[in-house]
Amino acid sequence: MLYGDHQMTPGRKNFARPHPPAGLPRRFAGKLAAVDDKQLIKWQAQLARTQTELAQLGPMRPGSLSQQYKDPVAQTGAYWQLSYTHNMRSRSRYVRPAELPRIKSLLATFKRFRALVERCVDLSIKIADRQTALLRASTPDQS
Repeated sequence: MLYGDHQMTPGRKNFARPHPPAGLPRRFAGKLAAVDDKQLIKWQAQLARTQTELAQLGPMRPGSLSQQYKDPVAQTGAYWQLSYTHNMRSRSRYVRPAELPRIKSLLATFKRFRALVERCVDLSIKIADRQTALLRASTPDQS
């Protein structure tokens, strides 16, 4: 076996228990599941769509393109430069004119990735805050 030598005992059922919504302890799952909060459902659907979009993104790379000149004063000898930071280290690369469309596409995909991640974080915070508010409203204060 890959993950250990244990085997399931014959006759024993191996049904998965339903998991509580993300970020909630199991003891609160029933209390929150009974609440039909339209805003919470809307945010969860938006989060699922955004995560699906993230999963469909292709190759990407961080950075920005800029046109540089060998002689900046006379603006002659133009070339393209890709600048980016990775692992807290700044880098720059020369980009050939034939590579520009591909590099621009990779940069655009990375910008889309960052925007989608930011949206996921925003929605996750809203969902967590709303779940907390619903739990507090459904359980008596035990201060």
